[in-house]
Amino acid sequence: MWKEFKEFISKGNVVDLAIGLIMGSAFTAIVKAVVDGILMPIISGLTAGVDYEDIVLNFFGAKLQIGNVINAIITFLIISLFLFIIVKTLNKTKKEEVEEETTKICPHCKSEIDIEATRCPHCTSKLEGFSEEIK
Repeated sequence: MWKEFKEFISKGNVVDLAIGLIMGSAFTAIVKAVVDGILMPIISGLTAGVDYEDIVLNFFGAKLQIGNVINAIITFLIISLFLFIIVKTLNKTKKEEVEEETTKICPHCKSEIDIEATRCPHCTSKLEGFSEEIK
């Protein structure tokens, strides 16, 4: 059982997932600090000193903390924006993978056909480079 557990943990995808979760948690803490310490005070200053954390609605004796929801939404939007920028940047730097072609154009009728075809299924012309043998 210990051996199976060791094999499971040593798989690359489990380790990658663990690292991703830890880094995501650290990234969330950084973004939350930026939002709470820099952006929310700026937004509060622009909105005549409104502190969103102080916004509370009384609903039949229950206190609904609307300000905390607003802060969470702003934090989510900023994290989403940062992740979008990071993914977009990584995708630009990534080399485009060359896809292997699976079709070709018949030189006789110009129809798209399978790359391994020996005869065109549209015009039935024999294609060059293949012997008469049937596989």
